[in-house]
Amino acid sequence: MKRIVVTSLFLFCMVLPASLAARDKKPSVDMSNMNRIFLGWVDLDPYNFAELGYSKAEWADVIGNANATFQHKCQSKYLAGRTVTLAKDKGDENAAGNDLYIKFSDASFGRDYRLRLSVHFIDPKTNSEIASIPLKKYTGRLCGVVSCLDKELEEVGSKLQLDVTGDTKKKK
Repeated sequence: MKRIVVTSLFLFCMVLPASLAARDKKPSVDMSNMNRIFLGWVDLDPYNFAELGYSKAEWADVIGNANATFQHKCQSKYLAGRTVTLAKDKGDENAAGNDLYIKFSDASFGRDYRLRLSVHFIDPKTNSEIASIPLKKYTGRLCGVVSCLDKELEEVGSKLQLDVTGDTKKKK
């Protein structure tokens, strides 16, 4: 029994630094020269409204406003200096004429006020995925539904800034 505990602890100590280092790892593909970017829609589950205390129409407005705020910040702050084309709604995936398509999938926002989201970097010319950020939980702290969603999308924007531009400094 003692050997199992010691061996398990040893293996855990060996794996922990590798997982911590991978947390902020840049994608292996250099996207810093991609200047024309199509930014997709963060499509949150439209049927989540009841458990969060909204009507269906109010929840659709929350999703629309959160996307508009997120897209504006990506355009002006996180991806500044690049030509960013924005998706108008969840069905807009027309990335033609761009160097990079940033697509969001598996988006959900529940009663725990945490955003879960996967990000895919797609080459529109070949329609192939060149990099991705697997499903990750983003956490806004001490906030209501709308402000939490905005804070978590800011965290996603910071991650996009790091992955696309390679720039780690925060821009205000």
